[in-house]
Amino acid sequence: MPETGPIVVLPGRPLTVGELLDSAVLLLRTRASVLLTLSAALAVGEQLLLLPLRTAAGATAPLWWAPGMSGLGFFWFLLAVGAATEAMIILLLGNPAARAAGGALLGHRVTAGELLRPGGARWGATALLGAMVGAVMLLVSLLGPGWLVGFALLGAVAPALVVDRVTPVRAIARSATLALRVDGRAAAVRVLGYLVWWIVRVGLGWGMFTGLTTLGMIPDGWSTAVAMLLWAAVNTVAYAALACLDAVVHLETRIRTEGLDIHLSRAPATGTPAQLLAVGG
Repeated sequence: MPETGPIVVLPGRPLTVGELLDSAVLLLRTRASVLLTLSAALAVGEQLLLLPLRTAAGATAPLWWAPGMSGLGFFWFLLAVGAATEAMIILLLGNPAARAAGGALLGHRVTAGELLRPGGARWGATALLGAMVGAVMLLVSLLGPGWLVGFALLGAVAPALVVDRVTPVRAIARSATLALRVDGRAAAVRVLGYLVWWIVRVGLGWGMFTGLTTLGMIPDGWSTAVAMLLWAAVNTVAYAALACLDAVVHLETRIRTEGLDIHLSRAPATGTPAQLLAVGG
């Protein structure tokens, strides 16, 4: 087990909410090259996917993508699609983030090559679960407040799959189960993290776009492209940070409720990280 200290991602003990948020940021910093690169590609893809839907909804204001009054119904669908794509991206990023967090808990710095290596990473199952979670989030988002429940319960799907090594079907059930433990602590932390990063995204996006507009630095006809680029940029950091938060919250919940720290202290040093962290391993 790694020693505790201000530079340790996961010190192997129950953490406060503030420490969890700090641990997520520290985890992102240690693996920024991989996580931010993957997140940027996914964030750009999301903007390109949503562009025709925004056009169909009449959402022409580049910063807020607000529709005309005649397009509110389709705009609601657009918001639901956006919620689904966010959840899918965070889940996909949760695969390398969780493996990096698992290594950090064991005192092992997972290299970029190890994170990108397909062997044992369960990328196929991750993609399958991403599609399933996206479909669920689309449906619950159409119900309005249902989005909150879905987002809160599905944060540990990727960590359960790649760290706990459970089956894809069990990963969904385990994510919900862990989220509701300790009076729903993990679920609340995930929603809190999303709200914090939502405020950061809106603040940065609005500030940068307004500043560029005020300075006359956006050529005519380029407002939409610039807005898409800005949102992709802020989402890149936010999505990666939220994936890291899911990873550290998952492992901390296992420490808090399953005695993972005790299990690791008694486990033989010859065990591989996958064996040591797997449920029942």
